[in-house]
Amino acid sequence: MDSLFRCPLCERPLRREEGAYRCPSGHSFDLAREGYTHLLPANRKHSAAPGDDREMAAARRDFLSCGYYSPLLNTLCSEIVPRCGEFPALLDSGCGEGYYTAGIYQALRAAGKQPRMAGIDISKFILRSAAKREKDIEFAVASAYHLPLPDASVDALLNCFSPLALTEFHRVLKPGGYFLYVVPGAEHLWEMKEILYDRPYPNEERETPYHGFSYEAIVPVDETITLRSREDIQNLFRMTPYAWKTPREGKDRLAERETLTTRISFRVHIFRRDEDR
Repeated sequence: MDSLFRCPLCERPLRREEGAYRCPSGHSFDLAREGYTHLLPANRKHSAAPGDDREMAAARRDFLSCGYYSPLLNTLCSEIVPRCGEFPALLDSGCGEGYYTAGIYQALRAAGKQPRMAGIDISKFILRSAAKREKDIEFAVASAYHLPLPDASVDALLNCFSPLALTEFHRVLKPGGYFLYVVPGAEHLWEMKEILYDRPYPNEERETPYHGFSYEAIVPVDETITLRSREDIQNLFRMTPYAWKTPREGKDRLAERETLTTRISFRVHIFRRDEDR
């Protein structure tokens, strides 16, 4: 079948065939057993295994599968579905283990649409989970700064807590296409931060315009969740930046908790790609 991806070496179209993606120039990219492919050339890798490692990937998979962040997923679906036509093409840049990617795809199908969807991430470990979650979505190891997609090829692009590659996002979005950018709200995980740090501080919230895009809305998502086990608490902790910058004392305090009630807070910044730029 024709792919949303293009060849990262010659930029010609790719076709997904049995066991591999192939382009007219003869380049071939094998499909892993789980169903994802590798479209990150060796000269663009900054380490042998970039992105989330096995432990971080497992933590994200297990935590998100519990549904704690379903308020964010539901908001994304409610904002994306009505903005898409009958045959939309979508990209999740920095898709992680595919929780939001698959949820949005399934919501579009439930609304009677026929989407084509792709997700990219820098980590092969996390894409193993993503590809297992939804077989009809294309997943590839790739960099957001060198997206393996043609110009003006997608109707909507999601970026959830991932690198902001605005030049590439503008390039691959169709004129009038939508870009949804998810960032933490001021008091996201506040109660967890009170355990980790003596003097926690709120996240900065701001409205930032970007050249080539017009603001449509900033949609807040604010809820309170209760984590029901030490495992869930530690999985959440491991998938945050706090995991590698928290002092030992804070980690020890959190490790003692058997349950945790904390606020979750997100801001979904919705942009539309300008028609004339």
